[in-house]
Amino acid sequence: MKNFTQFDTRTLADSLIDKALACKASPLEHQEKGKGKRLGLIFLNPSLRTRVSTQLAASNLGVESFALNMDKETWALEMQDGVLMNKNKVEHIKDAAAVLGGYFDFLAIRAFPSLTNKEEDTEDFIINQFIRYSGIPVISLESAIRHPLQSLADMVTIRENFQEKRKPKVVLTWAPHIKSIPHAVANSFSEWALGCGHDLTITHPVGYELDEQFTQGATIEYDQNKALEDADFVYVKNWSAFNPYGKILKVDENWLLKESKFKKNSKARVMHCLPVRRNLELSDEILDGSRSLVQNQAKNRIFAAQAVIDSLL
Repeated sequence: MKNFTQFDTRTLADSLIDKALACKASPLEHQEKGKGKRLGLIFLNPSLRTRVSTQLAASNLGVESFALNMDKETWALEMQDGVLMNKNKVEHIKDAAAVLGGYFDFLAIRAFPSLTNKEEDTEDFIINQFIRYSGIPVISLESAIRHPLQSLADMVTIRENFQEKRKPKVVLTWAPHIKSIPHAVANSFSEWALGCGHDLTITHPVGYELDEQFTQGATIEYDQNKALEDADFVYVKNWSAFNPYGKILKVDENWLLKESKFKKNSKARVMHCLPVRRNLELSDEILDGSRSLVQNQAKNRIFAAQAVIDSLL
């Protein structure tokens, strides 16, 4: 594994899940493994769980980490090649990434999409520029179209909480929001759930179909109540439209997940990546109730990151 930016193979995914669970059982067992190594965490967007969990993961392995908020604590970066830099961008990604590649052994990059340039976002342009010019392994802390560390933690959480000898039925349900939200978590969760062999149903209002490259093999159900009936796990997440790209569409139905929607399903566990807008995306009663795995997911972010860093070491 040279970089960690997306789902690769089920064999690798299973290996990383096993390693994450081993890290969780004994977090400091390999605390000397990364001694003398440095990890640079580069944030082009805000972060709470991703930043802290990745730094804790690095620390558990003896790796020294440094976090930088680009455009705030450092120069604004020009990402496009061949441009005349006579505007507000001070440093080119070619130069900055090369410098960082000389300072660190690994880079971890967080970059959101523009939600206006569909082609550039779909190509994961920004994170690929860092890979291209840094010359060292890169971990995605969320990109324009994927959030693989979150999805690995989600797969760890499902493995921990499902003991039956069959495929778990997993439902990804759209939730309301007040602004345009990236597709990365929904894309990545779909990619990992399908790649790990889970029975995936995606439920959302008409018009909120995700990019088909991430949903092939999933059942698409426009009736949320029907989708929830026999679910083992329900993953709640908002995303904006893919066509027209990045837009919020008018939705008349009630998509807020509440306990009343589980009258026919007493077993389902509920997941969300956080942050969550309470009682808009997900109700208090679910978040604070016995169905919720949300805090488990957040803790598993440490061990997912630790498994990835350990593998790169």
